[in-house]
Amino acid sequence: MECTFCDLLKSDTARWVTRKSSVAAFAPLCPLAPGHTLVIPTVHYTDIFETPSGALAEAMALVQHLAKAIRVTLGASGVNILHASGPDSEQSVPHLHFHLIPRWPDDEFSTWPTGRSRHRVTADPIAQLANALKSHQ
Repeated sequence: MECTFCDLLKSDTARWVTRKSSVAAFAPLCPLAPGHTLVIPTVHYTDIFETPSGALAEAMALVQHLAKAIRVTLGASGVNILHASGPDSEQSVPHLHFHLIPRWPDDEFSTWPTGRSRHRVTADPIAQLANALKSHQ
């Protein structure tokens, strides 16, 4: 299976912010804001559901480190961290990745959803999740 991000890692053709043995960060082709960056594990994992917790922790550590650099270096007042996992989540590349999008008071755009899901479940979803987590402790 072809993977755009794996191809970038193999060909070394991305505009890298940092590249380590287990995680990397690079600029997307069409950034939403100055400093928009993607963080990926260097091993192929399709989404958050199949990524081992250690690899996810390493990716999130880089996300946090990069977010701090965005705030200090670029003077951003905030950062949006966007992620999608699974076919109905609008995941565009089937390789685990996180978008870091710097934000400023005058950027005049939103990355926050403007609508609400029409999907309904029969039981209380929060109670179901709380019970699922209790049973897996």
